[in-house]
Amino acid sequence: MCLNSPHQSQRPLLLIYANKTWEDITYREEIEELKDKLDLTVVHVLREPPEDWLGESGYVDKELLKKYIPKRPATRNYFICAVPKMMDQVEKALHELEVPVTNVHMEHYNLV
Repeated sequence: MCLNSPHQSQRPLLLIYANKTWEDITYREEIEELKDKLDLTVVHVLREPPEDWLGESGYVDKELLKKYIPKRPATRNYFICAVPKMMDQVEKALHELEVPVTNVHMEHYNLV
């Protein structure tokens, strides 16, 4: 997608991005720049947040997702890219939140 196109998508986008620490966030600056070009909200979830952290911490689970997905979850598509264990947990949580399976798209990766 060309981000300079006059036909940019104006749909709201939500990125829930889980990492161990703030320093572990890959492409942090580039993602911040995308917020100027897209209707993008980024929710960082840190397993080991610094003491002054005001954002989300822990894991991406049902309770966290419930805070951020719309009241009518079937109106959106959900893309999961994570290690297998996290993919399974997020997929299960989305199912429990009544997201239709046809709206969930997954991309597996391994760090090996």
